[in-house]
Amino acid sequence: MTEQPLDRAARIEHRFNARFAEYFDTLGTALDAPAFSRFTPDCVGLLRDLSLRGGKRMRVVLLHEAARLVTAEPVDGLDAAALSIELLQTHGLVHDDLIDDSATRRGGPTTYYAYRERFPGRPRAALGLTVLAGDLALALSLRVLLEAELPVAVRQAMVEVQTRAATDTFVGQIADLERDFTAAVPDAEMLHDVADHKTARYSVLAPMRLGLLAAGAEPGAHEDELRRYARLVGICGQMRDDWLDLFGDEGTTGKPTGGDIREGRHTYTVVRLLSAVSGSERNFVDRALGDPACTPETIAEIRAIGERAGVADRMRADMRQYAERARLVAQGWRPRWREDAVAFFELLPRWSVERSA
Repeated sequence: MTEQPLDRAARIEHRFNARFAEYFDTLGTALDAPAFSRFTPDCVGLLRDLSLRGGKRMRVVLLHEAARLVTAEPVDGLDAAALSIELLQTHGLVHDDLIDDSATRRGGPTTYYAYRERFPGRPRAALGLTVLAGDLALALSLRVLLEAELPVAVRQAMVEVQTRAATDTFVGQIADLERDFTAAVPDAEMLHDVADHKTARYSVLAPMRLGLLAAGAEPGAHEDELRRYARLVGICGQMRDDWLDLFGDEGTTGKPTGGDIREGRHTYTVVRLLSAVSGSERNFVDRALGDPACTPETIAEIRAIGERAGVADRMRADMRQYAERARLVAQGWRPRWREDAVAFFELLPRWSVERSA
């Protein structure tokens, strides 16, 4: 019987989790740290804990499925590329949680709050160590590629992909913060551009490029359609994350809801909410927006306002619309690429929406 795409994804996830744990188990001896340093292994331990704590590893799955577009045979370099992808993700989580002042991530403490607990009287040290932990994860994401047993040209191309992905993500994060300084409510195109830079390019486009490179293909020959697919899936993913922040279940997401309201963020959800309500309800939302002391009861009321105004349902419809557009892009890859891998890329956008929204 042919293995179904989601079964294949689960198998890839399981295998990678074991490989990721093994990587961290040997990392301590691979780092050239001073013998006296106790903070270095502690930092590695925090990165290990965060990295292995949940997550569906969809970036790793995308990497493997991109290689399967070309061949069903085993492909060298996928393990190193997968480690690079997830270490870059760990870097992003550490810094995102610091920027957002988040206390929890995936049901456990964030790296920043773990350091704050270790050094309650040294807030600058906690801040500095958090930044350095994220930076270490970024450096390691490139180092695993530089040390991979691959032809020099392939190794160099992979490092370039990840360097560009990291750069685009940083630009996206800067633009994400800048967006909330504008007086006007951002339009859809601004939100899409931020999602593309901040999410799509490192979470979708880079894994696909790496998988094709590992399989011996040249991703540049298909750049326009890869970018189009990645942008659409990235928009879906950012909409989903924004939706979950207000309408999601804290037990599922592993972090409190309402963070974007408290931070005054102009996310997809907040922008849609502001455009859908008026009168006393709009005044209620405006008063809460940007109030860090906003109570869970206030967030629950804003959620109820959004549900009554149809915001939750309309956002689900938007996500499904963009998912369908992404599916049609992937559908166009027949018959150039292998059928079972194309089927995965057709299925992925809608599945990623339905599983959480």
